[in-house]
Amino acid sequence: MSDFPSFPPGFVFGAATASYQIEGAAREDGRGPSIWDTYSHTPGLVADGDTGDVACDHYHRYPQDVALLRELGVGSYRFSIAWPRIVPDGAGPVNPKGLDFYSRLVDELLSAGIEPAATLYHWDLPQALEDRGGWRTRETAERFAEYTAVVAEHLSDRVPRWITLNEPWCSAFLGYSVGRHAPGAREGRGALAAAHHLLVGHGLAVQALRAAGAREVGITLNLDRNLPATDSAADLAAVVRADTQHNLVWTEPLLAGRYPATEEETWGELITGQDFRRDGDLELISQPLDFLGINYYRPIVVADAPYREDDPARRVATDNRYQEVRLSGVRHTAMDWPVVPGSFTELLVELKDRYGDALPPVFITENGSAEDDEAGPGGTVDDVDRVAYLRDHLTALRAAMDAGVEVRGYYVWSLLDNFEWAFGYAKRFGIVRVDYATQRRIPKASYHWYKAMIAAQRG
Repeated sequence: MSDFPSFPPGFVFGAATASYQIEGAAREDGRGPSIWDTYSHTPGLVADGDTGDVACDHYHRYPQDVALLRELGVGSYRFSIAWPRIVPDGAGPVNPKGLDFYSRLVDELLSAGIEPAATLYHWDLPQALEDRGGWRTRETAERFAEYTAVVAEHLSDRVPRWITLNEPWCSAFLGYSVGRHAPGAREGRGALAAAHHLLVGHGLAVQALRAAGAREVGITLNLDRNLPATDSAADLAAVVRADTQHNLVWTEPLLAGRYPATEEETWGELITGQDFRRDGDLELISQPLDFLGINYYRPIVVADAPYREDDPARRVATDNRYQEVRLSGVRHTAMDWPVVPGSFTELLVELKDRYGDALPPVFITENGSAEDDEAGPGGTVDDVDRVAYLRDHLTALRAAMDAGVEVRGYYVWSLLDNFEWAFGYAKRFGIVRVDYATQRRIPKASYHWYKAMIAAQRG
């Protein structure tokens, strides 16, 4: 019996990366600074003082990386476009060298028989826009639409699949509430304004993509399966707040054209006194999508927790009157994330149950694990835990499909070890090991397993 789960004909297998995490060339060919350049160069914010200045040097080595993708056998590659490489100041003059880089990357992929899937925003906001308020302001959403129109005009003839935003929860709440991501702010209403303006930016970008003739348009959310630590009323109420912030703040406007019914319970006066929503925003945000991208890694177990009345940021922080509890009895990855494949199935089925026909077809745009990879002789990595994680989660994905969820593709995170945000280079998610000192790429056992699984689908 095959060790591989089976998927229907036409199912897309891919791999994913993100611009700031792999490209490097931070000051080359007209690229402007992003909020992650600023954040990573601020002492004490990123592990070991790491930055994305060089990362995996993908900007110069992309032909080698595309060759790895071709050998892997994937049908699609999900990459992100660095806004400050295209419009260095966030608005104004366009940088032709930035457009040329992505044009060359797309042509290289197509020559290798690989379908490009482009993400327009994977967190590297031009610093100049942050200096004017960042995602707290509607202007940033408007500038995002202008940047989208420029990119779509140059690439939509060759890029069939477009993702407007990657994980806006991280941008809004990790970035503007608890400060663990760029720009490192700790605010209350500012974080809620950022969440809303990210959705407005998405809506405007959808319009720009449609106008340019884009064939498939979607958004990627990191939805979470939130579980109560106990069956107490307090913990059950904490799950409602966690679900509002992690999931419903995005899915309700996008898929149902409404704001979460639980938002006042979750954020109190910070949302009832908001001044950032406008008439017509819900119609803009809830335009039909061709697909919904979902990034999934682990379930979250939450318990009730107090918040500090004297700290407005706590009202919207990731531990807003709830705290994450470590799940016992299961394996944890190097991120200390619990491995519970069944919760992947449950998340997808519950999403389908909630939204029914309003749920568009799904792509799993990220799934994978950070492991304590140890290089063996010749640099080889026998990452058996990652292989087990991928096998079990693909099996769980197939179970969700059997239960009626329409899933059209799966992208492993990540092709390469890379700059893992505030963790720097300490965490490795790649199915290809990167020796950062030499930039040597070494396919791991998980790369070879994924390659064999893809080949098995062809019979």
